[in-house]
Amino acid sequence: MNEYFGKLSFNETAMKQYLPKETYKKLKKSTQTGNPLSLDVADIVANAMRIWAMENGATHYTHWFSPLTEASCEKHQSFLTDFSGRELIKGESDASSFPSGGIRATFEARGYTVWDPNSYAFIKDDTLCIPTAFCAYNGESLDKKTPLLRSMDALGKQASRLLALFGEAHEKTRVVPTMGVEQEYFLIAKKVFEKRPDLKYCGKTLFGAAALKGQELDDHYYANINEKVSAYMKELDLKLQKLGMIPQTKHNEAAPSQHEVAFWFETANIAADQNQLAMEIMKNLAKKYDLECLLKEKPFAGVNGSGKHLNWSLATETDNLLEPGKTPEENKRFLLFLAAIIKAVDTYQELLLASIASPGNDERLGMGEAPPAIISIHVGDDLNDVLQSIKNDTDYKTTTERLTISNLPTFRKDQSDRNRTSPFAFTGNKFEFRMPGSATPISEPCYVINTIVADALKDFCNELEQESELNFEERVLNLIKKTLETHERILFNGDSYSEEWQKIESAKRGLYNLSRGSKSLMHIITPKIKELFIGQGVFTERELESRFKIAIENYTKQYKIQADIMIYMAKREILPSLLEYKRDLLENLQLAEDNHIVRELLDNLTPRISLFYESLKKLETQALTAKEELKKLTKNHETVQIKKTAEIYEKVHEKMLNLRKISDEIEENCPKKFWPYPSYMNMLYST
Repeated sequence: MNEYFGKLSFNETAMKQYLPKETYKKLKKSTQTGNPLSLDVADIVANAMRIWAMENGATHYTHWFSPLTEASCEKHQSFLTDFSGRELIKGESDASSFPSGGIRATFEARGYTVWDPNSYAFIKDDTLCIPTAFCAYNGESLDKKTPLLRSMDALGKQASRLLALFGEAHEKTRVVPTMGVEQEYFLIAKKVFEKRPDLKYCGKTLFGAAALKGQELDDHYYANINEKVSAYMKELDLKLQKLGMIPQTKHNEAAPSQHEVAFWFETANIAADQNQLAMEIMKNLAKKYDLECLLKEKPFAGVNGSGKHLNWSLATETDNLLEPGKTPEENKRFLLFLAAIIKAVDTYQELLLASIASPGNDERLGMGEAPPAIISIHVGDDLNDVLQSIKNDTDYKTTTERLTISNLPTFRKDQSDRNRTSPFAFTGNKFEFRMPGSATPISEPCYVINTIVADALKDFCNELEQESELNFEERVLNLIKKTLETHERILFNGDSYSEEWQKIESAKRGLYNLSRGSKSLMHIITPKIKELFIGQGVFTERELESRFKIAIENYTKQYKIQADIMIYMAKREILPSLLEYKRDLLENLQLAEDNHIVRELLDNLTPRISLFYESLKKLETQALTAKEELKKLTKNHETVQIKKTAEIYEKVHEKMLNLRKISDEIEENCPKKFWPYPSYMNMLYST
């Protein structure tokens, strides 16, 4: 592995080999301090990067960026033209052709891509890809990297302030959020994928009766990986490793044809870039094996959906700030950071829900190891006892014990159990945010977490920096105690799937329960959220309002596309097939000796076809009304219009579910030759 790991990444090893020693030092100082790189140094870096890239087979270069869509973008330019420090640092794009929420228009279309030197350049498809941020002519953010970088700065600033109060900070201390991403996905045969317009254009099935065998026996999770999928995973590992990524684990997930790859921790912006690149490679590589990689959250109803678990922590160059240590009750620094996170998550529940909102995630949340749309924090019994002892001024006694199983080594229990129903769970020395959907660019939920924690740390620092007669440790304990008294409602170690929690207990605590993403998105531009983002320097008011418009439009447009595809499939393929089946039964009615069987089949089918057609017409009518409202929304983003459009598309979704219910019942009783699409059995067991 030493021969090829990171071979296609302009990482520390490549930099030290290709850059003059002084240039390398200046580049590293620039990335650590955030100070701009001079053009003469950028020229040297660009020349070294070009030589390295061409020696590794690259013929072109591109500024690689992630606009406000789910995809990454690139414009390839030949190395036969100039590639100097100017081209390395800045590129130009037509910003009006990307989602901008009104920030850019055709008559003022200029936008810039700007090099992020903290994220390593890499080679893909013989092209040097330079990770960049994307902004408008006046500097407004048009991507998800820029607010991530801003949020990292805000968080690092406040975390360093807090460390200074503990006497641990110095000039070189740099605090960064780190991420380890778990990516779930489905692999199905390309031949069945190509026969499903819903999967091709929506990433999910709009019709489909449940498979006769799904995941009822729990026999797919961690099971042996079949030969073709194993070969795919091995090559995926190799491609990712060459790019400097560390795919830590791979395994079968709970649903048939569902799998997972988990990545080692990286600094947040690097982890976000790597995940975006990994998803692209996963999809492209699948085709080589006659497979299709599905990254949408709920491609198949009735079985597990796919998530993207965000494992998040805070670190200096030498220390994980969320490491409790062997005696967490004595680790005041850890407990104060923990209290800040508790305060942040409770204060901004609605924003965390908005950060993961999508139609696909609406269908995934609340089942199959996906938490419900109610934010809570799991800290485990031991850590909860520590917090309660501080709050109640009582002694803490550890309950952690050693376990003994006959003929096996004795081992110590972890400080907390795993709670797969918890949306935000402490898992040893990090938090696992389990709510993001598998297709979600991970930057968005990450910059939300960074920003809200920075805000809580700012409040803590402001309070602790005031003069007081109490010593520092007493003030810290008082602050933790006060925080718990105000925000302990967010702590819940129980079963988040239980009806008691979802309908009664969470309501008693006053927690948000926003099962529809459209409802959580409405909170993005409330005064409270505006004050948060503007105060932390992550967004301007104009940037935030533009993102709100884009998020609402994207949400409703996904339903528009799904409704259009569903109507197409129903009118053009399912209905004609059903009428052909009915005609076949009518012909057999005259010929069959046991015509009472045919008559029964016909009597069962005919009213269902009528119901199907009536339901289809209702969907068409509702979809047409929704399209007119969507046209108004693109011209008028007043709150009243936004709410009206979202509510109408919820009605469209209801009509879609009604049509699907009737269709799936018919499919269960329809001969294979008359059903136009591969069944769930065909798709889930196709690899």
